Amino acid sequence: MSLPIISVAQMRECEKATWATGQTEANVIARVGEAVARHALKLTGPDDAILILAGKGHNGEDARHAEPHLHNRRVQICNIKDPANDLPLSQLYEQRPALIIDGLFGIGINRPLDEHWQALIQRVNDSRIPVLAVDVPSGLNADTGQPEGAAIRASVTVTVGAPKQGMLLPAAWPYVGRLEVASDVGLVKCPVAAEMNWIEADDFRTYPPPREAVAHKGDFGHLGIFAGSLGYHGAAVLTSRGAQHAQPGLITLHTFETVYYAIAAQLQSVMVRIWDPATKMPANYDAVLIGPGLADNTLPDAVKLFTRLTWRDSFSPVVVDASALDWVPLEPLPNRAIRVITPHPGEAGRLLKTSSKQIQANRPAALREISKRYGNCWVVLKGAQTLIGRHKGPIAVNSSGNPRMAQGGSGDVLAGFLAGLLAQPALQADPFTTLCYGVWQHGAAADRLDAKKTNWVVEDLIAEIGNTRRPIF
Repeated sequence: MSLPIISVAQMRECEKATWATGQTEANVIARVGEAVARHALKLTGPDDAILILAGKGHNGEDARHAEPHLHNRRVQICNIKDPANDLPLSQLYEQRPALIIDGLFGIGINRPLDEHWQALIQRVNDSRIPVLAVDVPSGLNADTGQPEGAAIRASVTVTVGAPKQGMLLPAAWPYVGRLEVASDVGLVKCPVAAEMNWIEADDFRTYPPPREAVAHKGDFGHLGIFAGSLGYHGAAVLTSRGAQHAQPGLITLHTFETVYYAIAAQLQSVMVRIWDPATKMPANYDAVLIGPGLADNTLPDAVKLFTRLTWRDSFSPVVVDASALDWVPLEPLPNRAIRVITPHPGEAGRLLKTSSKQIQANRPAALREISKRYGNCWVVLKGAQTLIGRHKGPIAVNSSGNPRMAQGGSGDVLAGFLAGLLAQPALQADPFTTLCYGVWQHGAAADRLDAKKTNWVVEDLIAEIGNTRRPIF
């Protein structure tokens, strides 16, 4: 199940509960070392050098216990108690390590480091050697997300048990890098009912449910998409293809005559129709998506009216993305209606009449306020560690994805994939899980691509989305 995002004090309570069961610290430390080693092996190649920087506390023990499991690597351990007097790093760098494992300080740090520790950390950062941090980047306050004078800038952080709340704050992102959780190390499940929870791949072990052997396309819904305009026809194509990979029974794309031929020529199983304001929306759609590629500022006002009426009146799930977000009405929704909006921070800023910087400063609060204003709709607040939730209830934090997703069209693929899932009657009963699954799959597809090659494009993402069952990292 998803993991609660906790404070350092709550983590200490989890540890205390674990020791009360008879589990030993030594056994947990050994298992943490194995988990760190697994990640280090993925970040390096055979015969690469790995430098372990180990402090005097449990964090240092965790790092040292990785060494026996780093097969086919040249490992050097540097035990540092006093950075003013211990072995100079310049001598250690002579081996040209491909990776540094940071085990200097753990989550207990809550006061500024002295000048010697700060200088050591700065030297590590200046080396530009990739760093794998154990539990928390050394020097980072795991509650506040702020460096205590200085902090390691890690490429990957493997935190123990559950994510710590400060490490998910935007201020901490440059130090944490990619956050991974070593949850299966012998600790009891943290007995915390948290507002925010970390999505894990195992959350979807049995999701989506299997399809019946005698199923036909009518069992999996009909998705209606309204997308694409002059100069933005590619968004309609990407959205439609993303929806196809969610595998609804049927997809119909409505677009404008100015781009109809360019779009229709690129799609086969998706039915493409010219949108006419005088034509009523077919009543048999099991879900509707509006927005990708509707950025032409010469669009008729009827498009905006259509968006408002569909959002207000449809009894089917409605997903609104991109330019159409500005046309969503501030009106009550039909009882139990499924409504989803998918803003990135800039779009969220427009919805709340503020800046993207303010949105990023408190993303959960921004999500709550947007949902409240728009009838308690579901909000997928995109970006690093995408958030999924509503005005009230839990918020899920996505664990998958990487910076190469920051390219035009990635959001169009996600909107199509989510709408394609929600068009399926069996997946409408629990929209929260469906949205979490779709967002996680989107990021996991990017992670699979990154494991194969670094020069991938959005079209590659379409081909990969929906294929991931286990995490790559």
